Amino acid sequence: MIKKFISYYKPYKKLFFFDMFCALVIAAVDLALPQVLRFLNRFLTADNVTDILKTLGLLGVFLLVLYIIRFGAQYYVTSWGHIMGARIESDMRQNLFYHYQRLSFSFYDRNNTGEMISKLINDLFDISELAHHGPENLLLSILKIIGSFLLLMFINVPITLILLGITIIMAIFSYVKNKKMRSIFTENRKKIASVNARVQDSLLGIKVIKSFANEELENHKFDVCNNEFFRTKSDSYKNMGSFHAVNSFLQGMLYIAALIAGGYFVYKRTLDAADLAIYFLYIGIFISPIEMLINFTELFQRGFSGFRRYIEIIDTDPEIVDSKRSKDITVQGGQIKYQNVYFSYNQNELVLNDVTFDIEQGRTVAFVGPSGGGKTTICSLLPRFYDINGGKITIDGVDIKDFKLKSLRNNIGVVQQDVYIFNGTIQDNISYGDPNADDRMIMEAAKKANIHEFIMSLPDGYHTKVGERGARLS
Repeated sequence: MIKKFISYYKPYKKLFFFDMFCALVIAAVDLALPQVLRFLNRFLTADNVTDILKTLGLLGVFLLVLYIIRFGAQYYVTSWGHIMGARIESDMRQNLFYHYQRLSFSFYDRNNTGEMISKLINDLFDISELAHHGPENLLLSILKIIGSFLLLMFINVPITLILLGITIIMAIFSYVKNKKMRSIFTENRKKIASVNARVQDSLLGIKVIKSFANEELENHKFDVCNNEFFRTKSDSYKNMGSFHAVNSFLQGMLYIAALIAGGYFVYKRTLDAADLAIYFLYIGIFISPIEMLINFTELFQRGFSGFRRYIEIIDTDPEIVDSKRSKDITVQGGQIKYQNVYFSYNQNELVLNDVTFDIEQGRTVAFVGPSGGGKTTICSLLPRFYDINGGKITIDGVDIKDFKLKSLRNNIGVVQQDVYIFNGTIQDNISYGDPNADDRMIMEAAKKANIHEFIMSLPDGYHTKVGERGARLS
């Protein structure tokens, strides 16, 4: 899973490595400041101090240059680091949408559209934040923790070992709590996806709801989903509350331990009071990345739970694909044969059992029978919306599996049982089967369908907006 996540950085590796370099510069400047103060303190308290103003001037210029460099690094990390995360999010969203287009009808039979939209939008936002802040925060934290720890050891070893003990306790607590938060954030994803699915289902069916005066029923259904999401959200906040509170308490223990132990060593004259002040500056630098890691833990769980759901879809292979022998074929005659065809949707109950028939070129054939008899199924098998379990289907003697899917479906005209109209213009919808069709071809098609005069009576004619699912049309 980690390798798959890292692979999305590959197109932006130059941007990524410079982002990491800038993070390194920021950490180096932050670690350098207490050392400059330490040098300044010893210089000012030395007996043979000369040219104080000159030294202060040089020191001021040095610090100014450092902070100008830090300013540039911080700008790059904040702006281009986020842009990199946004690009990765955009790539993932594109991959997911393209993959949705490749998946077979059976996938859509099993999954809810609202949940798929949630994975496309909500999940990927947190992945973007993780893609940007994750490596950067991790590198900054590790560098600052190691750097400040070594400098703390350089100032006073016993106090630093006490701080190390408390830090280990924090790490163990964070690891244990982290495992629990992972399952909670995953549950959050599922619940918000359920809310999205319920909202979409209700809004698409709003005319039916109002026809039956079922607003209260829909409100109740929504309340159930919404309350479930609120419950998991509350659980996540409770866990985050205890997680941050305990870590904040342990950070306070770091300061208390350093204060008591440092005061003792100053009393014993094994530590200078000035060095203790510098020591406390480094504790601030030491604690800052620990806080960053604590926040990163939450960010990681949010982003990675979303990434895991994303990968579940990306790793789902389309059930219907082109075979190695398939090729582009143009139908010349149009003779259709179903030979001993078997088919079931769930591998258990056969919908079609040893079906055989021929349809000669130019014939018009109607399938008549009760609901659930397999009429729609027979039609769905010809363009390979589903693959048969046994038998063979041919067009002009060629097995439909020898056609490339795009070629096969371009040879078949389908009038859907549930006619779907895309949001756009009348012209866009008529030309959907042939996006390159010119105005004359579109108008000719409308005339054959006997809707040209109706279209021309509309204020914008063929450029009339039809609304979602054609809601603006009669």
